[in-house]
Amino acid sequence: MTNPVNWWHPTAHEGRRPALLARNRIQAALRTWLAANDFIEVDPSALAISPGNEAHLHAFQTTAIGNDGAPHAMFLHTSPEFAMKKLLAAGEARIHAFAHVWRNRERGPLHSPEFTMLEWYRVGDDYSVLMDDCATFLQLALTAAGSAQLRYKSYTCDPSLPYDRLSVADAFQRHANIDLLCTIAPNGDTDAPALAAQMSAQNIRHAPDDTWSDMLSRILSERVEPHLGHGRLTMLDRYPVPEAALARPCPADPRCAERFEVYACGVELANGFGELTNAPEQRRRFTAEMDEKQRVYGHRYPLDEDFLTALPHMPHASGIAMGFDRVVMLATAAPSIDHVIWAPVPNP
Repeated sequence: MTNPVNWWHPTAHEGRRPALLARNRIQAALRTWLAANDFIEVDPSALAISPGNEAHLHAFQTTAIGNDGAPHAMFLHTSPEFAMKKLLAAGEARIHAFAHVWRNRERGPLHSPEFTMLEWYRVGDDYSVLMDDCATFLQLALTAAGSAQLRYKSYTCDPSLPYDRLSVADAFQRHANIDLLCTIAPNGDTDAPALAAQMSAQNIRHAPDDTWSDMLSRILSERVEPHLGHGRLTMLDRYPVPEAALARPCPADPRCAERFEVYACGVELANGFGELTNAPEQRRRFTAEMDEKQRVYGHRYPLDEDFLTALPHMPHASGIAMGFDRVVMLATAAPSIDHVIWAPVPNP
């Protein structure tokens, strides 16, 4: 159910309550594991100068009134990432947060405008360690929920089985017969006509004004994602650099980045990175993303200059954001994200 009518009605609440209590047990189990592994829980503020600088990420904007009465635009964060990376620059080494985050234009069985994100960082560790963390967390979630497998609709996934680690390029070749890397130059430039020609050959629809990124997203959603995370977890690894604005390039192939996403039952649960710490390159990527947002949506978000100043002080680290509500959904076989949120966001 999406935003159930009168979710507070005793009868409706009685149906939701077992999953909500499981949510609390899952959160307690993850907190216990994180504390036992020397992670410090932090609590970043939700108001931010910049909500994030991804072209297709939409924020909630508000106005802060200063003591002088002057208005200043601020945003509810779409992730605690910038604040947590500043804490790494300050000297923290292992941190995590259960943060409420806000994303506009997102509502449905798997999306709530306000949701809980579990984000954690490891200084000095390779990003592949985060994959093992995710598998562990999902096993803990099942145990806390009293379930045997993750479930969504008719699909199941057992996170105790060895996970599949599959590059985006290999996944495109396997499930769509698309050679993605041949459309990316070593400097990161992309060849949209070459990708469009391959899509036409595979009968995948595309529009004349689609960008390379638009086409990649369509192939991913229509031909690749439906095959991921069935039976066992899939770690969809090594995203193309143009699709990984906050991640380091892979040493072996500069066309790919140290970015992966975790899938179970065809549902994306987490997004992890080997973190980029090159401030000039980060500025260039953010600016390019905001140029694209301006082109498509007619506006842009400011850059967090404090974050860019802190970035060179940040040590080598890996970090990841996991959709906590989705984890609870799959661990309890709930039908929608609103089913596992104590008080769902009302529809306006």
